[in-house]
Amino acid sequence: QFATGVTVLTTRTAAGTPIGVTISSFNTVSLDPPLILWSLSLNSPKLDLFRNAGHYAVNVLTVDQTAIADWFASPADDRFAGLQPRDGLGGIPLLEECAAWFECAPEAVYPGGDHLIFVGRVTRFSWNDRQPLIFHAGRYRQLL
Repeated sequence: QFATGVTVLTTRTAAGTPIGVTISSFNTVSLDPPLILWSLSLNSPKLDLFRNAGHYAVNVLTVDQTAIADWFASPADDRFAGLQPRDGLGGIPLLEECAAWFECAPEAVYPGGDHLIFVGRVTRFSWNDRQPLIFHAGRYRQLL
């Protein structure tokens, strides 16, 4: 019964391959310094890639991006097929047409039961005037 935004976390592997995963476990921690947090399952095949990333981005999806949310939540190998991301800080891929982007450097990682909790220091933030995608009660929603 808790409504949350829908985001895609993106980074690059050490070989430069873009990777991403849909998450809804995203929140602000601090304004000074600017810190955010998110979590990823210990069973995620992308866990070590994000744990070792030098930079990553939180792409806040819009109501028009439900297909992107589903695609990055799928088991597809190349989730960037057909997309034209732009490069952010450290070369991280930023998805186009999002409501906001939080470009981050890793600050800390904490155990959290069956997840790891990532804390990132926001190094750049940008946004568009677009309505964010919301997830509530098992389905996508939008603000009224």
